Amino acid sequence: MIDHIGFSVSDFARAKEFYVRALAPLGYRVVMEVTAEQSGYFDSAGFGAGKPELWISSGGGLNRPVHVALAANDRHTVDAFYAAAIAAGGEDNGPPGIREHYHPNYYAAFVRDPDGHNIEVVCQTTG
Repeated sequence: MIDHIGFSVSDFARAKEFYVRALAPLGYRVVMEVTAEQSGYFDSAGFGAGKPELWISSGGGLNRPVHVALAANDRHTVDAFYAAAIAAGGEDNGPPGIREHYHPNYYAAFVRDPDGHNIEVVCQTTG
């Protein structure tokens, strides 16, 4: 169900070094980094054993909304989630589409829930 989770940190360099060291025994390492220039928002580091599963981002700390990404089996499901979430009162935070700065098949939609949390549904295959 959960594809990945992310949260902001108050000191990106310090937090990245902490997670590099703390997650090493689990076999997790930095598998992807996205700069603020690429994302349009924050510097981010994704940790995992294969694909990024835990993301940290610059820009805050506990005063920032949580980001949760749910896995979808196909792009149609991403589209359906977006339509249903908007109809339910969610706020658009990025319509369905490819996010090439992650990878060429990263198809996702983003909606803010009533509390401002960033809920994403993503299909990472060509489906």
